Amino acid sequence: MKFENRKSAQRVIFKSEKDMASLVASVGSQSFNKTGAWRNIRPVVERENCLQCGICWKFCPEPAIVIEDEFPVIDYDFCKGCGICAEECPAKCIVMVEEEK
Repeated sequence: MKFENRKSAQRVIFKSEKDMASLVASVGSQSFNKTGAWRNIRPVVERENCLQCGICWKFCPEPAIVIEDEFPVIDYDFCKGCGICAEECPAKCIVMVEEEK
């Protein structure tokens, strides 16, 4: 792990997923606030391409992803549709689809 400075902001760069924390650090009160209504697009996991690495779970800023049977499962009650999970997925097995109203 190394630190990189960018215009007075510090950013952590991980060499691999093994450098990342094994626990979610910021679930706090978010586990009580259902924020899914904010979403315009939603992530969908294509399980057949999933590497089961858990990176999506580690990067999710909400308690919206859980691992069940070694695969990520998205709880749409908490998912805001930010797309961080899809962006960070090394297998690109999470796709963002437009939310149906």
